[in-house]
Amino acid sequence: MAAQNKPFHIGAFLLNLAIPLAIGALGGLLTATSVKTWYPTLIKPSFNPPNTIFPPVWTSLFILMGISAYLVWRKREQIAHFPRTLALYFIQLILNLMWSFIFFYAREIGMALIEIFILLAVIITNARVFYKIDKLAGLLFIPYILWVSFAALLTYSIYTLN
Repeated sequence: MAAQNKPFHIGAFLLNLAIPLAIGALGGLLTATSVKTWYPTLIKPSFNPPNTIFPPVWTSLFILMGISAYLVWRKREQIAHFPRTLALYFIQLILNLMWSFIFFYAREIGMALIEIFILLAVIITNARVFYKIDKLAGLLFIPYILWVSFAALLTYSIYTLN
């Protein structure tokens, strides 16, 4: 049976949404103190968005990741390399969390800059793999790629200014 004709699985869908949202929540916990204390002391570029922008953007991106993962999960029986695909997805989630830890918790801007470029490469790879499995699943990663590219520029700017 083709994936398009498979019934919608609410439990699997919610689990696929919950995983990236939980990673995001954990990242939020890691950043909470530094966002209020350390981050305001940094010199930031003129294009730095207000702090209120970050939570809704990240929540939206984590929801898109969850939807994308669900679309791929629906085709798991057709994917010979599904465990590797799943591992790649989780690696990018872990790298996403690690950036928050390195930048905000450890306050290591230079290391965060290196890490975000690795994260971006893994996100692009993840998007390409997902796209080969399900075009929409891959396309749903485009806003994430764009935002992390912006975050990389922002990280670079903060690093050079401080």
